[in-house]
Amino acid sequence: MPPNTTASTGRKARKSGRKKGRKARLVVLVLVLAIIGGVAYGAYWSISTVRASFPQTKGSITLDGLSGPVDVKRDGYGIPQIYASSDEDLFMAQGYVQAQDRFYEMDVRRHMTSGRLSEMFGKDQVKDDEFLRTMGWDRVAKEEYDTKLSASTKKYLQAYSKGVNAYLKGKDGKDISLEYAALGFVNDYKPEQWTPVDSVAWLKAMAWDLRGNMDDEIDRALMTSRLGPKQIKDLYPEYPYSRNQAIVQEGQYDELTKTFEQGDSGTSGTSTSGTTGSSTSSAGSALESQLSGLYDVLDDVPTAVGVNGQGIGSNSWVVAGKYTITGKPLLANDPHLSASLPSVWYQMGLHCRTVSAKCQYDVTGYTFSGMPGVVIGHNQDIAWGMTNSGVDVTDLYLEKLSGDGYLYDGTVKPFKSRTETIKVAGGDSKKIVVRETNNGPLLSDRDSELVKVGKKATVDTAAPDRGDGYGIALRWTALDAGTTMDAVFAIDKASNWTEFRSAAAKFDVPSQNLVYADTDNHIGYTLPGRIPIRAKGDDGSIPAPGWDSKYKWTGFIEQDELPYEFDPERGYIVTANQAVIDPDKYPYTLTTDWGYGTRSQRITDLIQSKIKGGGKISTDDMRQMQLDNSSEIAKLLVPKLLKLDIDDKDVREAQELLEGWDYTQDADSAAAAYFNSVWRNILKLAFGNKLPKELRVEGQCLWVDPVNDTGPVDDTQKVRECGQRDADQAQPDGGDRWFEVVRNLMNDPKSDWWTTPKSGTRPGATDNRDDLFKRAMIDARWELTAKLGKDIDTWSWGRLHRLFLKNQTLGTSGPAVVQYILNRGPWKLGGGEATVNATGWNAAGGYGVVWVPSMRMVVNLDDLDKSKWINLTGASGHAFSAHYTDQTSKWADGELLPWSFSDKAVDDSTSDTLVLKP
Repeated sequence: MPPNTTASTGRKARKSGRKKGRKARLVVLVLVLAIIGGVAYGAYWSISTVRASFPQTKGSITLDGLSGPVDVKRDGYGIPQIYASSDEDLFMAQGYVQAQDRFYEMDVRRHMTSGRLSEMFGKDQVKDDEFLRTMGWDRVAKEEYDTKLSASTKKYLQAYSKGVNAYLKGKDGKDISLEYAALGFVNDYKPEQWTPVDSVAWLKAMAWDLRGNMDDEIDRALMTSRLGPKQIKDLYPEYPYSRNQAIVQEGQYDELTKTFEQGDSGTSGTSTSGTTGSSTSSAGSALESQLSGLYDVLDDVPTAVGVNGQGIGSNSWVVAGKYTITGKPLLANDPHLSASLPSVWYQMGLHCRTVSAKCQYDVTGYTFSGMPGVVIGHNQDIAWGMTNSGVDVTDLYLEKLSGDGYLYDGTVKPFKSRTETIKVAGGDSKKIVVRETNNGPLLSDRDSELVKVGKKATVDTAAPDRGDGYGIALRWTALDAGTTMDAVFAIDKASNWTEFRSAAAKFDVPSQNLVYADTDNHIGYTLPGRIPIRAKGDDGSIPAPGWDSKYKWTGFIEQDELPYEFDPERGYIVTANQAVIDPDKYPYTLTTDWGYGTRSQRITDLIQSKIKGGGKISTDDMRQMQLDNSSEIAKLLVPKLLKLDIDDKDVREAQELLEGWDYTQDADSAAAAYFNSVWRNILKLAFGNKLPKELRVEGQCLWVDPVNDTGPVDDTQKVRECGQRDADQAQPDGGDRWFEVVRNLMNDPKSDWWTTPKSGTRPGATDNRDDLFKRAMIDARWELTAKLGKDIDTWSWGRLHRLFLKNQTLGTSGPAVVQYILNRGPWKLGGGEATVNATGWNAAGGYGVVWVPSMRMVVNLDDLDKSKWINLTGASGHAFSAHYTDQTSKWADGELLPWSFSDKAVDDSTSDTLVLKP
């Protein structure tokens, strides 16, 4: 079909308008922040304003509601360890201390989860609020709190809220954070009291960014405008089970499989390829048109902990005591999330002076500011880590609209509707109507262009008549009330594998890979989560027709039917977003879109090489594995690239950089810089220029053949199409799915994918693999010449691959002074896409770092005080605090900090002690 220029123009106009509105607001804020920051001659009141928001870390403070004194001991990095004599006092103190360091961040988060960002930042956030209100995270969180969570969890959430509110008592915004002082000049916003629901709602934001394959569903559907089924299958190849091992290899599934084979279990089959199925064969161009707009809406939703579903990964592995120097397990974890300032993680310890029925916790690790408990870490008996499982817990449905309802099995059903009022700082409130079908909220209602498209869209003959148009609904497990908050507290106090598994079963969403180790020398893995079972024939890989009940969810996999392992004979367990289990050994489809196992297999190989060499693994060995920069795609391509005969002496000079290169992507490596540029250009030439505009980088324009043309065309008939996607979300992103795509095509040098037209002043058209590789090498040479200079001796990967840390509200756009005050960087980094040291970059958009190991930890189960950890930034959210980014340089250098746990170790590392008194 022809390009939808009206919808495209409308989207660009909306984005442009948002950016202009944001810039206008920031023009005012920049003047305020310049004064507050002391730029204007260091005025006395501005210095006092900055200092007023810093936390008190010494002496004593009286808090109403405590039953006894609480000690808050901070080390030289400002990381707090809290000591109390009751559970309620412990969590009340946690709320107080987190608010001291990070309340502004907490406040922004709760406004995001409740769709109330406009109350803080004005009218340019209304569209985001509309979408977030439509999903209704805070409504689901309230339902969880009212009907699902245990009495003890509610008690802890109430105590935590009491602590936050004790901190807020008597404080104006400027006493809390520099950002509030700035906001006070442009609106009359004042922070509200904290509630337990505010804490629970943050779990929805976390689940949203770890939601699985929804973006792949959209991309596959959008590809149909230019690519056929075989081409799309090429771009979503089968998972390489024979080469990259699944997580569970010796786990508990045999009896389940036997039961399934006897026909006693419902199932959706065992498809493992991300191919287009038949579920939207009747949807046609209605779906294609709406998904293009939907992606723009999704792309504008504020990122919580990830990159809006794209490129998210993590590493975690555990090694049994028989292969470690200590004789006890070692456990490593480094979740890969988008870089944020402050870091999404908050380090702390929660210690009962005496563990008893009255006070049950002695736990330390990483949590989220705004949420009680510890999410990842260890207690006195066990340690655990998490990686995103990637299981498919979301489905998009194309809905046939009819009057005040929607079609379902031939009957019009009424919408479930509600009215939401969005308050806007400095402007009029706006009312919206949220409509829901039995498949979930209508996301398409939140974009006027999508509504128009839905009314006019055509469909294939098998679909219902157009009537009142079509919409897109979201079915997602996180929109059902669950018990994940119960799981956090239960895991924190679990003392053995049985208790850990029982606690993990409450972890509804997001579904995570959980690795486990304990001081009794056991290791394990379990997959929790509420994972849907789909009707037979539907694998969830593409959007489905909502009007047909054959595509509804039929239930959820029982927790005791989910894969797990305990003390496997091989002596280690690796999870890095690869397939959980070989589908031949498991009856249910967990997803069609695993990561492709590049990182997991590299970690496995590193462990095995140590074991097979007769060595024992140390804590520092685990750290070194986390920093592994080896490029697996370079190992495949470089031997081919070195065999190519290059005529241009300047390009040949660059080619010689690859001779003898060990494929390690260190920050100072010129070879890594050149190879990654070649890789980026290979992807652009072979795939990127053939993708539809909806997947390509915004503003990058091509002359292409008209869609659905029935015959050959000449250059005069080509149309100009410009990309529409943000650079860090575009395709091909260069991740290990693309590794697998290229690997599968290497033995087909005449594949159509290797063909390219003549491009400007660049070499002529190519019709085979080697010519395309040559052209990519030429383009890479001149790209790096433009970026890094002609002298290749000055090239380095770190000069291209840089990390900037940006404050996620006032530091993401606007004048340079705002960025100077609130943002930090750059840091020149090694690592890369799909390496263990996964400093991710998007090959379609450039070389800048998009996501990072957001923290790193190694737990030593023999001596917990010899464990190590580090955060991406620091403990504080205050821009001028010494602890704002005091861990970042060490993080960038691959260092880990001592992680004190025992009373003596904490006392020895304590710099400041604050006593909270009743």
